[in-house]
Amino acid sequence: MNYLITGTDTGVGKTFLTAGLLRFYRSRGIDIVAMKPICTGENHDVRQILDACDGCEPEYIINPVWYRTPVSPYTASLIEDRQIDLDAIRNAFARLAQRHAHVLVEGAGGIAAPIRADYDYRDLARQLKLNVLLVAANRLGVLNHVRLTVDSIRAAGLNCRLVALNTVQPESDMSQTTNFSVLEHLIDVPVVTVEYRQTEFSGLAGRLW
Repeated sequence: MNYLITGTDTGVGKTFLTAGLLRFYRSRGIDIVAMKPICTGENHDVRQILDACDGCEPEYIINPVWYRTPVSPYTASLIEDRQIDLDAIRNAFARLAQRHAHVLVEGAGGIAAPIRADYDYRDLARQLKLNVLLVAANRLGVLNHVRLTVDSIRAAGLNCRLVALNTVQPESDMSQTTNFSVLEHLIDVPVVTVEYRQTEFSGLAGRLW
């Protein structure tokens, strides 16, 4: 089973979870790899993924599209006057899916972040037949963000298998202590909590397969 790891927004911890899941599963002998199809700006996220999968695949397959401009993928493609190569992405994924049992695909921003004017990560997930793991930052406003994103995922005919509520900063408001229990009542998707930079991923990993 393969997953798109997307977020309710940018900076919610997608790479942290992707790399953590890679290390957890691979340490247990599971043949899994991840890719970041589109990277913009510095490629720190790509480097983390490469490290987590022990360099088992070349960087150009893990990250087939890279723009130097640190904005959204579609915006970067306009600024650099270079359309995103969807065939390169699909071919890289096909190679990984053929060579490995499981593939994680890390998105950029949220599920509706545009890749082209008429194509976003919902379209990519449908074409690659990916289930969805949604990462959300545990902070004020997350209830609205999660509900809207889950609705968007389902409207696109995709399966949101899990919501990872990630505490990306120390407790700063009352919502952080209540978001998990409230989300469990508001949505019919399993929710797990994750503490940013924690090293134990068994609880999260055990819900995906």
